[in-house]
Amino acid sequence: MSTCNLDHTLEDVTKKLSEQKPFLPVDLFEESNHLLEQRPDQNTLNELFHLLKKYDLASEEERAGRNTGISKLTSK
Repeated sequence: MSTCNLDHTLEDVTKKLSEQKPFLPVDLFEESNHLLEQRPDQNTLNELFHLLKKYDLASEEERAGRNTGISKLTSK
């Protein structure tokens, strides 16, 4: 994934999570939602946003990698 210099707000990430909900495994959606309820730091918000960005357009292989990244973030 490319590097982005923008800081994404909690609202931005929450919206992106909602948009991608139909495409995410249920457990990852719930874990991500729980993470956002904890008001994570800016780096975590940015990382989660980019893992979710265009998730619906990603190949199965790419999704598997993103799922791993999301799992790592939510298990911190």
